[in-house]
Amino acid sequence: MAFEDLLSRFGDWTDDVRGRLNSNFDIAPYTWFRVGGPAQLFFNPADEADLAYFLKYLPSDIPVTVIGLGSNMLVRDGGVEGVVIRLSGKAFTSIEVEDDLTVSVGAAMPDMRFATQMAKQGIAGFSFYKGIPGAIGGALRMNAGAHGAETKDRLIAARAVDRAGVIHDLTPDDLGHGYRTCAAPADYIFTRAIYRGEAGDPEALKVEMGEVSAYREDNQPTKERTGGSTFKNPDGKSAWRLVDEAGFRGFELGGAQVSAKHTNFLINTGDATAQDIERLGEMVRGKVREMTGISLHWEIKRIGSFEDDVQIVPFLDS
Repeated sequence: MAFEDLLSRFGDWTDDVRGRLNSNFDIAPYTWFRVGGPAQLFFNPADEADLAYFLKYLPSDIPVTVIGLGSNMLVRDGGVEGVVIRLSGKAFTSIEVEDDLTVSVGAAMPDMRFATQMAKQGIAGFSFYKGIPGAIGGALRMNAGAHGAETKDRLIAARAVDRAGVIHDLTPDDLGHGYRTCAAPADYIFTRAIYRGEAGDPEALKVEMGEVSAYREDNQPTKERTGGSTFKNPDGKSAWRLVDEAGFRGFELGGAQVSAKHTNFLINTGDATAQDIERLGEMVRGKVREMTGISLHWEIKRIGSFEDDVQIVPFLDS
């Protein structure tokens, strides 16, 4: 499908935008599932100031969506109305380290690469990021964690731009992180995170991260088109175990499959649509609820619209 060209509605203010603007842009290649429709307008800002300028002048009725690395996201087949923003480039991936082991890192820096660079510099406390397939901005938004550690454990501050183009300096209290949650307003786009690490031995950290990587390779479908963990773990329960006990290990629907390796991962086997993947997820949720009374909630963020002739009714509130 094709959307109306938003740029034709805007005035000359877009002439001063330094980043890239593309109408009806195919964003499926920018997501790990590799499915979904186009963005009505795709914006890749040059830096934080460029992002703030764009949002300041963007009409308030135009919706804005941020996709990051697209690792924890499902773009529906009808595409995404409004503006889709993706941060990338040096302005959003730079790292600055102070003598007291305070580390400032751009929101587009991949978690795994950040962990590697910290280890090389002998800065401990970030090895858990080696097991998280996303970027720092997404880690801030969902308090990403693995192996008993979470983003909030090392975070001391962050920066974000709101929908009106105002830049905010945020404290951990402002962010209010909980399990896979963040209390910052939904319209905040994170641009940087500031952490404090500990002195560590580079070789020991290399070994530690090797163990994290090996665990991930052994237990997760890392070579498949997937979106990471599909459902949040209910209190005191493991989502993968509930899905497995409901009989979904390896189950296929269209081109979508519940991973046989880790049942909390959905996979695009090659020709899946977003509809296939979401229908399968809802089928899993319904069966688990029927068998156990437990409500599984999506951890993967689903964005965009269904195609005109498609409607997926959830088995329970998301």
